[in-house]
Amino acid sequence: MDNIWRIKTPHPAQKEDWLAQVLAKNRGLSTKSQLDQFLNPTFDQITAVSVGKTQKAIERIKTAIKNNEKIIVYSDYDADGISATAIMWETLNDLGAKVMPYVPHRIKEGYGLFTPAIEELSKSGVKLIITVDHGVTAVAQVEAAQKLGVDVIITDHHVLPPKVPQSFALIHTTDLCGAGVAWRFCWDLVKSIKPSYQKNLEDKLELAALATIADLVPLLGANRAIVKIGLEKIQKTIRPGLKSLISASAINGKIGTYEIGHVLAPRINAMGRIEHGLDALRLICSRNRSQAERLTKLLTQTNSRRQDLTVKAIDHAISLVNGDHLVGVVSHEDWHEGVIGLVASRLVEIHHRPMIVIARGAEKSKGSARSIAGFNIIEAIRASSEFLVDAGGHPMAAGFSIETKHIDSFTKSINNYAQTIITEEILSPVVEIECPMPKEGITKSNFEVIKKFEPYGVANPVPLFLTKNMLVEDVRTVGSDNRHLKLQVDGFSAIGFGRGAQKAQIRPGYKVDLVYSIEADNFNGKGSLQLKIKDLTINN
Repeated sequence: MDNIWRIKTPHPAQKEDWLAQVLAKNRGLSTKSQLDQFLNPTFDQITAVSVGKTQKAIERIKTAIKNNEKIIVYSDYDADGISATAIMWETLNDLGAKVMPYVPHRIKEGYGLFTPAIEELSKSGVKLIITVDHGVTAVAQVEAAQKLGVDVIITDHHVLPPKVPQSFALIHTTDLCGAGVAWRFCWDLVKSIKPSYQKNLEDKLELAALATIADLVPLLGANRAIVKIGLEKIQKTIRPGLKSLISASAINGKIGTYEIGHVLAPRINAMGRIEHGLDALRLICSRNRSQAERLTKLLTQTNSRRQDLTVKAIDHAISLVNGDHLVGVVSHEDWHEGVIGLVASRLVEIHHRPMIVIARGAEKSKGSARSIAGFNIIEAIRASSEFLVDAGGHPMAAGFSIETKHIDSFTKSINNYAQTIITEEILSPVVEIECPMPKEGITKSNFEVIKKFEPYGVANPVPLFLTKNMLVEDVRTVGSDNRHLKLQVDGFSAIGFGRGAQKAQIRPGYKVDLVYSIEADNFNGKGSLQLKIKDLTINN
């Protein structure tokens, strides 16, 4: 299916500073103050976010510290959960609490609170559990904890289900990622107990930024401030674990959203996917250089294994997709449940429709879902709740457990639901273009304007431009297996990743309409501009 090109500002006024005005307008920044706040996000934007009534939770923690009670910070195993745990555990520890982190094993214990684990923690004397990045669906588990005399404080950002747990306190907002919620709660906690510690907490925004990028939350408002401030702190980090991971990942120079999202976060996530997330937490919290280097090596090796498992599962899953279904549901017993979310994401890229990938077990199976704009996947999954053990997530991504015998019934049910929601328009992939770009507008000064709107990410995508009738001066392929398309067009170098097959259709002298982003070409230290191809049409 061909992409639909949607131009946000078809006829920009070619005045001074026109590009900045287009980018601002396309992002809904209609006043000078809105633009200033966007370009210069502040710390106050973060502390202004409400995460509910925090005082009850703060008083409970104060009591726990005073009485030397055992506290557990109960983690999730992804980069968001691990970062949130590091923020919460380090803060409580530095405030004098008797606190330990608990990272569940994905395969043995599953997502979120695990009743047998709560029972064991209770036997060891734990009186207070604080969840991070999960908890809002744990109705039965919280009830079990209460019967054992264990209080549970939930800090989470996932969409609230119809019935929420009767926890001691609920710290929640969907405006931040899990680590953002943890950090924001810790700010109130520190302010109440030890205001002098606030500077230390500000430094932990590096972890909140890592998590915010990794968890794909919208980079607007407080999230944008977290990322902008946090990236500056990551650049100067003193954490041996982060320094070692950055060095081993061969990141040179500036660390941005790409380096976090595509290089660092996958290595952190890999431990929780196929091994144990505890080692990722150990790395982040490490204060010892040799330990950090040893753990970095482990994360890197594990990530390589994760990549192999993912590629094999994707190749297999592609062959199982039913093209007649609005929501693709594929399942197999050979797939590792730690990579099914990545497989679902890849299938969405290929088919541009919601995809659900299930790691099939003998009696119970684990599913992971990814969606497209216009289809709320967690609502769709919960609409078939009679077939599920549990479910949780966001409009664009979700996970669930299901009895294996119900997979076929669930597949029919969610596709029946999808027929009432999904339209042809939703299924048509759209490329959002900022505006037409004249050839003479591809300049270093305009590139500097684009850089001012960083950091880019969800809800603030990298700007794409359209230039028509660009003359192809040279065409070749680069990379392993000639996977990438390399063009010279009107004096500019252009790269199309994964577009190598299009070389056969293009000749020097042809003209092409190009949709692209503008980036710096630092290969061999050139420092010139390069066009990164998003889409193209050939005019000959």
